[in-house]
Amino acid sequence: MARLIEVQNNLPAKLLIIDDDQALCDSLTLLLEPQDLIVYSTTSGAEGIRICQELQPDIIILDLLMYGVDGWEVARKIRQFSDVPIIVLSAVSKPDLIAKALDEGIDDYLIKPISSAVLAAHIKRIIRRAREVANL
Repeated sequence: MARLIEVQNNLPAKLLIIDDDQALCDSLTLLLEPQDLIVYSTTSGAEGIRICQELQPDIIILDLLMYGVDGWEVARKIRQFSDVPIIVLSAVSKPDLIAKALDEGIDDYLIKPISSAVLAAHIKRIIRRAREVANL
């Protein structure tokens, strides 16, 4: 069986989940770790920014509507020091909000609930594209 996430030097990609729903973080970790991803998660926006600086993940899954530091602020602060691909995973499906997120530098916007196969395919596509650009 082919690996879902093919990475340089056969190392798994690092994924950071930033979502204030611990159950969702746990579920995504269980679903995505078998896909050759090293999954880190946090329920705090501020902690997510710190982890991103330290770990330099290959991709981030971010919720916009969180307590404390919300996802909008998290994305803005991460963009100050990194161009890591960010996928928003949100229950909000308003077209204006989706357009705003994409206009502000979010790489993809997916609506909850989402199948693990579709989420994994989006992750694979974005990581592959980011690594192709890095190798140019």
